Amino acid sequence: MNTVVLGRTGIAVPQNGFGALPIQRIPKADAVRLLRRAFDGGIRFFDTARAYSDSEEKVGEAFAGGLRDRIVLATKTMARTPAEFRAQLETSLRTLRTDRIDIYQFHCAGQCWRPDDGTGMYEEMLAAKAAGKIRHISVTAHLVAVAEECVDSGLYDTLQFPFSYLASEREIALVRRCEAANVGFIAMKGLAGGLINRSDAAMAFISQFPNVVPIWGVQRERELDEWLSYMAATPAMTPALAAFIEKEKESLSGSFCRGCGYCMPCPVGIKINNCARMSLMLRRAPSRAWLTPEWQAEMAKIDDCLDCRKCASRCPYGLDTPALLRTNLADYRRVLAGEVRV
Repeated sequence: MNTVVLGRTGIAVPQNGFGALPIQRIPKADAVRLLRRAFDGGIRFFDTARAYSDSEEKVGEAFAGGLRDRIVLATKTMARTPAEFRAQLETSLRTLRTDRIDIYQFHCAGQCWRPDDGTGMYEEMLAAKAAGKIRHISVTAHLVAVAEECVDSGLYDTLQFPFSYLASEREIALVRRCEAANVGFIAMKGLAGGLINRSDAAMAFISQFPNVVPIWGVQRERELDEWLSYMAATPAMTPALAAFIEKEKESLSGSFCRGCGYCMPCPVGIKINNCARMSLMLRRAPSRAWLTPEWQAEMAKIDDCLDCRKCASRCPYGLDTPALLRTNLADYRRVLAGEVRV
């Protein structure tokens, strides 16, 4: 397992991080056990967010006391005003049971916040750092232009951005840009929101980039076991894996939903982050679970789409979400009717 230094922060961790978004879906005792098993297995970088319901609370319970000083803790704020920033930071410190956050990130930034830009947001980061409440000022983004601006600004110590073997040339160039600027790169969505189903290929791809720390979303023991197995025997890129990845990129080229959920909520209750990629999920992870009466009812909500296009306006990838939903619904109904086998 490679050791990665996160740019100018000087923080060095194994190239295998824990993404704590999924643990909000499991009971606290299970989450605490999972987090501690990750630590026992050698993982030292843990990333969560104030927006992930009770994820911070579970992380806090897992590492309170003596373990806190042995991990790197990253969290995020969705605040858009200075007052919200201060309130969310204090809540995060309390729920994480810590007196400081190692990497504090503007969550899903739609702009590059700067000193004296009139918002006061970057000034809040500086004040929090001066007070010792955070160690490093960082940002997460989904829009590549915003990410590039943040890197070039020199104002952020790390950048968190979606990165997997489905990355475009511009996104790969962003990783190189971070390396040149001495900005740490934290890779979210290394499995493309569940579309990538071979962890060995995902790990082999990431390990080609010595400045990248991936945060794998973990919810189940078997998922954690898979990532922990790579601590001692990290998959290397081989001609066979490279050929597999090229085929994957060909089959997933074009418009597809990554499942990030930033398009929601929907005025008519459509679960867009699942419904807009249902065709891919049926084929890449075939399961009768997607064809239950409950999911049929969820997919049927697409018929009620208002075409308000709020989802499309929020999509970080510029997708025509209403059109994508209707395409997925038509395909789903063909599968239900037996016209298409999955």
